[in-house]
Amino acid sequence: MQTYRFSELTEETLDSIVTLHEKVGVSDDWEEMQRCLTAEERKRIDVFRADLEGLELIAMNEATLWSRVVYPLLVLAEQEHIRAWAGVPLKATYATFQLEGEADGVLAPCILGRMRRPYFVVHEAKRGVNAPDPLYQLLGEMLAAAWLNWKKDTTPNQEIFGCYTVAESWAFVRGVVGEMDAEKPTFAVEKSLTYNGVSEAERIVQILKAIVAKHLSPKTNGGAEHANLSLLRIDRRETQHVSVPKQNRRRV
Repeated sequence: MQTYRFSELTEETLDSIVTLHEKVGVSDDWEEMQRCLTAEERKRIDVFRADLEGLELIAMNEATLWSRVVYPLLVLAEQEHIRAWAGVPLKATYATFQLEGEADGVLAPCILGRMRRPYFVVHEAKRGVNAPDPLYQLLGEMLAAAWLNWKKDTTPNQEIFGCYTVAESWAFVRGVVGEMDAEKPTFAVEKSLTYNGVSEAERIVQILKAIVAKHLSPKTNGGAEHANLSLLRIDRRETQHVSVPKQNRRRV
C-alpha cells in the first residue's frame, strides 16, 4: 500500500487515488454564509486589524504570518466546545492508499481537554519558486480528516471543510468524500472566492462561524447523504455533468 505525505500531493497524484469532481466557478452559497458578529467580536477584529497596520506582511516568515494573521481569526470562530488547534498530525488508511502529515491548523471539538476529530483544516502555503500547490495539499488533509470522521460515525458521504492561506489571503474549500471503503473513493469539491485576511476579516470570521454552526447543528450533522450537489466533473479528455451527494446547506 502506497503512503503519501501531504507535501508530496499533486493534481496527478490525487487523480490516481480518488475520483475528483471539481465544481466550475464559485457557488453563491459562500456569499450566503452569514453569521452575525457580536460587538465583542467586531471589537477584537478592530484590534487585530490595528495591530497589523503599517506592517509589511509580505516580508514576514510563515511562522509569524500564522501567529499574527491566520490563527487569531480561527480563535474568533470558537463556539461552545469547538476550539482552534495548531500543528495537528493527521493519518488516514483508505483501502488502497495511506495519507499522513501535519495540518497547520484545525477547528475541532475539545472533550476533556483533548482534541477530537477535526472537521475544518487549514493549510498555510509554503513559499518559494518550487513550493507545491497548496490546494492539493489541503485536499489531502481534508481527505484524511474525512476518513477520521468516517471511522467514528460511518456516514456514507463525509462532508469536510478546509481553507488554504497565502500570506494574508484565504480561500475556502468544501468537500464531500464518498465510497469511503472503495479502491478509489469519490471526492467532490467546490472553492470560494479569495478573501483578504485583513480588509475582509469580518467576512472570513462569518464564514468560519457558519461552518462551526453547521457542525454543531443536530439537523445537519452527519447528513451529507440526504441531498445532492450538482457539480461538473473535470476530466483531461472531456467534461460531463454528474450528480454528487451533498449535505443540505442552510445559510444563516
